[in-house]
Amino acid sequence: MNERLVRVGTTYVPVLHVDLSAKWYAEKLGATINYCDDEKAILNLAEQSFFLVRSREGETSNFTDYRGSTRFFLTFEVDGKEALYNLHAEFRDQGIQTGDIEDRGHIGKNFVFSDLDGNRFDVWSVLSPTYKALQNQAVSEIER
Repeated sequence: MNERLVRVGTTYVPVLHVDLSAKWYAEKLGATINYCDDEKAILNLAEQSFFLVRSREGETSNFTDYRGSTRFFLTFEVDGKEALYNLHAEFRDQGIQTGDIEDRGHIGKNFVFSDLDGNRFDVWSVLSPTYKALQNQAVSEIER
């Protein structure tokens, strides 16, 4: 079954003001805006397509876990702890709502940040071994 699902292609994020959110994602996170109208924006971010979809006020992609904590729905990965600490400082300098760096009892460190609409995202300091292996394989094929 795992062979059927190759990757996540698109993530949909609810936003109130599509144009303002698209600019925020571009300026703060480095996303590329491929399309934008008053109902949706299509962005490239972290090698994935993100659709910012105009939604009702107060709508977010967050959810509440069984303990009552508001949770994020997506984790971005960075390449190591130094990259995590640098990104954390950069986000705070940019005024992005950013939580503290956390040790969650597993390898690496994490922090959570929010967009203009309160959609929460996680950042993790460890690239997945599968992703690293695919990168190395692609580099090897290019070098041949």
